[in-house]
Amino acid sequence: MKILSEKLLNNEHGAAWIFILPAIFGTLIFIIIPVICSFGLSFAKWDLLNPIEFAGLENYRILFKDALFYKIFLNTVVFALSTSILGVIIPLILASILNSKIRGAEFYKTAYFLPFITPMVVIGIVWAWIFDPNIGLLNQVLHIHINWLYDSKFAMPALIIVSVWKLIGYNMIIFLSSLSAVSQSLFEAAKIDGANSWQIFKNVTVPVLSPTIFFVVIVTAISSFQVFDLIYLMTQGGPFDSTNVLVYAIYKNAFEYFNVGQSCAIAYVLFVIILILTIIQWSLRKKLVYTEE
Repeated sequence: MKILSEKLLNNEHGAAWIFILPAIFGTLIFIIIPVICSFGLSFAKWDLLNPIEFAGLENYRILFKDALFYKIFLNTVVFALSTSILGVIIPLILASILNSKIRGAEFYKTAYFLPFITPMVVIGIVWAWIFDPNIGLLNQVLHIHINWLYDSKFAMPALIIVSVWKLIGYNMIIFLSSLSAVSQSLFEAAKIDGANSWQIFKNVTVPVLSPTIFFVVIVTAISSFQVFDLIYLMTQGGPFDSTNVLVYAIYKNAFEYFNVGQSCAIAYVLFVIILILTIIQWSLRKKLVYTEE
């Protein structure tokens, strides 16, 4: 066995296979096989206990006739759209400000990035206290009384605030890394021509960063459509399903209602939605990305 390993390592192709096989096996076992099995289960009825029964398109038919599904879908779109817009615009503005070499820039970079590396469990607990209607910091500071997480009008905006707050640092660092690769002569030339801060941002920063902005928008949108932990920790889809989203519905159908077939059907509807969204965004890249030909 030792001799065989040495021979493989001495051979470039053999050495390459030795290094990539663990990743291949991991992808096969934890991604490819579950994807195939879940696709098959979307056409079946199974409660995790009794034998699996083939159901054809029944799960999809029930799904598209359920009014709750459309409400959940709308919640998901609202959350993803709001998070994608605010989670790109705010970091872009902050990155532009920090790139101007303001005093304490390193401190601000660290402060904004800390929420991203903080575990979601901690964030959920802290923000649940901040939004508490009786002893919460937000109501105390603003001198108001709003049942943030217990009112269907305010629960979704509250979750969007937390999600954007957590994303700001990560997206800001991506924009800053792109800005660091841009020649400062572009900004200096704009200043010499008499451009103000807004004109520099609109006519120089945004066009130069358009490839990065395009990437961040796609990644943020996909991750926002897949939100689960924030919903699970703070609202459990309530009140009255006002914060219920597709991934949380997948979890509830599988592990609370024991309707695995329905859960898998929702998962593949979500897959199609994200796929269509990504194709649309990719098809628009020549209009949105300055450097695309």
